[in-house]
Amino acid sequence: MASSGQKVVLITGCSSGIGLRIAVLLAKDEKKRYHVIATMRDLKKKDKLVEAAGDAYGKTLMLLPLDVCSDESVKQCINSVKDRHIDILINNAGVGLLGPVESISMEEMKRVFETNFFGVVRMIKEVMPDMKKRRAGHIVVMSSVMGLQGVVFNDVYTASKFAMEGFCESMAVQLLKFNVHLSMIEPGPVHTEFETKMMEDVAKMEYPGADADTVRYFKDVYLPSSKDIFEAMGQTPEDIAKCTKKVIESRNPRFRNLTNSLYTPIVAMKYADETGSLSVNTFYNLLFNFGPLMHITMSILKCLTCSCLRRRTISPN
Repeated sequence: MASSGQKVVLITGCSSGIGLRIAVLLAKDEKKRYHVIATMRDLKKKDKLVEAAGDAYGKTLMLLPLDVCSDESVKQCINSVKDRHIDILINNAGVGLLGPVESISMEEMKRVFETNFFGVVRMIKEVMPDMKKRRAGHIVVMSSVMGLQGVVFNDVYTASKFAMEGFCESMAVQLLKFNVHLSMIEPGPVHTEFETKMMEDVAKMEYPGADADTVRYFKDVYLPSSKDIFEAMGQTPEDIAKCTKKVIESRNPRFRNLTNSLYTPIVAMKYADETGSLSVNTFYNLLFNFGPLMHITMSILKCLTCSCLRRRTISPN
């Protein structure tokens, strides 16, 4: 139970990665300003979180089961919080999907949207009425650079993030009238166990329904380029957690928060050309015409982005 003066923070998807790191960082806050409710679908996967939380577990951090894909689970989770009082909701739960769209079933696509989009909507719908009544609250959504800029072979994942960005941009206007803030956290590549395993798995998979050329472009062109980008520009879950903490502690939190300033020119390029041709043609050329050059550029960037520069890319400041 939260102590007097503590803000109640509920975080989804805390079994690993970004969610785990946000939960631990807030629970270990030196001033003990937060009472963290870390949630996950399967509490059998709690061990990593409990170990990372250390002494904070059972004091400033507690666990609750939550499946964002279930109306009943969402309602039960929020009802179990004292007075349903949540000061800060951090929507972090999400799933990825990668590969040629011809080989992805409609059921797989729906599963991504069920978690990445409708899961966020369920959570916001459940906590929003109480926040509006109190005229106070902060909703944080873990989005992605891919919610702002499409990326080849990430079609469905990108679409789910675009949908979430549009929903939240619309909601933010209404919520502001009730003194409730809504903030998007938009990372680029992040080094997590989930991402590493997914990249390894997709390289070995077969892709029925996709033509040979498309499969070759995916495996021999996109995946090596993606690996280069991850190595040169990737952040850690701790980086994203620090950024998220800065956002919730801001007096006037921004709506959009890119965590990696190296991606700012990429996003700006999209909005510099209303036809969309500039960004589409640039990414096409980078991937298919200038692959070797891109590899060299990423290698140089990896050398240049020493730890001190990486620290400076953590926004917002």
